[in-house]
Amino acid sequence: MPSPNEPMPAGDPRGLAGRHIVLGLSGGVACFKAAELAREMGRAGATVQVVMTEAATQFITPVTMQALTGRPVYTSQWDPRQPNNMPHIDLSRGADALVVAPASADFIAQLAQGRADELLALLCLARPQTAGRLCPLLVAPAMNREMWAHPATQRNVAQIVADGARVLGPAAGDQACGDIGDGRMLEAAEICLDLIAFFQPKVLAGRSMLVTAGPTFEAIDPVRGITNHSSGKMGFAVARAAAEAGARVTLVAGPVHLPTPRGVHRIDVQSAEQMLAAVLPQAPGHDVFVATAAVADWRPVRSAGQKIKKDGSGQVPTLELTENPDILATVARLPTGQRPWCVGFAAESEDVVKHARAKLEKKGVPLIVGNLGPATFGRDDNTLVLVDAAGERTLPTGDKLVLARELVAEIARRLPGSAN
Repeated sequence: MPSPNEPMPAGDPRGLAGRHIVLGLSGGVACFKAAELAREMGRAGATVQVVMTEAATQFITPVTMQALTGRPVYTSQWDPRQPNNMPHIDLSRGADALVVAPASADFIAQLAQGRADELLALLCLARPQTAGRLCPLLVAPAMNREMWAHPATQRNVAQIVADGARVLGPAAGDQACGDIGDGRMLEAAEICLDLIAFFQPKVLAGRSMLVTAGPTFEAIDPVRGITNHSSGKMGFAVARAAAEAGARVTLVAGPVHLPTPRGVHRIDVQSAEQMLAAVLPQAPGHDVFVATAAVADWRPVRSAGQKIKKDGSGQVPTLELTENPDILATVARLPTGQRPWCVGFAAESEDVVKHARAKLEKKGVPLIVGNLGPATFGRDDNTLVLVDAAGERTLPTGDKLVLARELVAEIARRLPGSAN
């Protein structure tokens, strides 16, 4: 089993493969989300051990949680199933993390005060916290907006953070009582993504990355345009991997239908000119620029105001094209002090290394990532070739997120001043 400070096994995109998670439920209607959270963590490769407070059993049954995890649920500190009758000690030994979701206001107060009135609080207090045996505590608050805003709750949250807990959320929105505001527990998928990100090495902590992704669309008329088959999946994976690695990430996305990676600031554009206009003001404020977008090389000189229709004559309209701006080269030519460390992508149909090396020299950037565009557009896997002045190295075919994490780690090692 990996230690809490190790990344997931290479080649597995799920993110929690080989991890053992203790999932604690305190009392609250948000317990219904904990059922889906247990399933999400299982899908991500984790084994899940559920521990519930007595109050939590009023909202969801231990039978339900046992059915979802395939493991017996613990509710009492006096549970005799442990040979030494010490579940508060044994259950966290060998666990990679203890996640309390939902964490009620009362339970957070117990943590802040070091009280241990029942098994789950005892477990949090007795979990290993020394190097080599670390069992991190992640807490997902769930309560009414007034309870969340109360000074006592805010003091308690600040205290558990100071004591080493990681607080996930809360979110704002509709609440079971009918109120609307802060205090709502994050959705199960959001908590699972935060947990996956928690285990990723923070090789870009304190850094920032600007990423472009997807195709551009160059309008011919209001309904037609010049574009390509890029799905944006590789660029979105790079943005997610950078955020997981601790970076502040801005993603400039062409017209794609993909969810924004968690923790990433997204700017949507259509054309190459719009992408350049979005990138240029952002570039000086970022340490790294990764240009994964498949930008159209040309655009129509003029876009028709109305749809161009066939007139039955057999005559085909003539399109006058002009070259689009070179976004990567433009950023790479910014003055020292404003220029981020640049990485380009070369989506080729043949001779990947040859064309990638030509692009490396033409753009004047330290790294080009080559791939066969027709073989990867729209797919979840890819094969990348890293090309720099010293040579080239292939990252074998794998899931795009796995490759993105490898690429981010490679970029982190190459950044000036990096200790990696």
